[in-house]
Amino acid sequence: MKIENYTLEGKMLPIFTYPEPVLTQVAKPVEVFDSKLETLVRDMLYTMYHAPGIGLAAPQIGESLRLFVVDVDYDRDEVELKNGETEMEFSNLNPMVFINPVFTKKTGSTVFKEGCLSVPEVYEEVTRSELVTVEYQDLKGNKLTLEADELLSICLQHENDHLDGIVFIDRLSPLKKKFFKTKLIKEKKRI
Repeated sequence: MKIENYTLEGKMLPIFTYPEPVLTQVAKPVEVFDSKLETLVRDMLYTMYHAPGIGLAAPQIGESLRLFVVDVDYDRDEVELKNGETEMEFSNLNPMVFINPVFTKKTGSTVFKEGCLSVPEVYEEVTRSELVTVEYQDLKGNKLTLEADELLSICLQHENDHLDGIVFIDRLSPLKKKFFKTKLIKEKKRI
């Protein structure tokens, strides 16, 4: 669901990185649709835009909830201010929120080079369905359906994986999956 009248406000939330346990757990359904949920979504969008990313799932910020936000349309440009400093300028915002999503149809196949805010500096080709239909709820709990293709389809599938405790490296060949998981665990231990 597109969020109408969205203004780029909120607070930056910490993004959890693999192998944090919350990233490998199946998230719980959202049952309460209130102002607390609206604040969480606003902060998730703010975090996604500034990270920067095109999607962010609740488990990535430590919340085990079946919820994610996406925007595959926005532009982000660095602009120089009069005082010589720079800041990010955002345009063409098209924020969307998906609560308790369920894919009812997946067809075709496409390969796309993916990355993930929770798996920094790793980019690999992943096979996904080309066209998807997803049923979900909006911020008020209303049930909606969306059909998506191209980048939006890929993003929806990637973010939904987070709700099922799957990070995109789980979709790679067994050899690559083992390599990246071992590397990421070693890096995490060094921190």
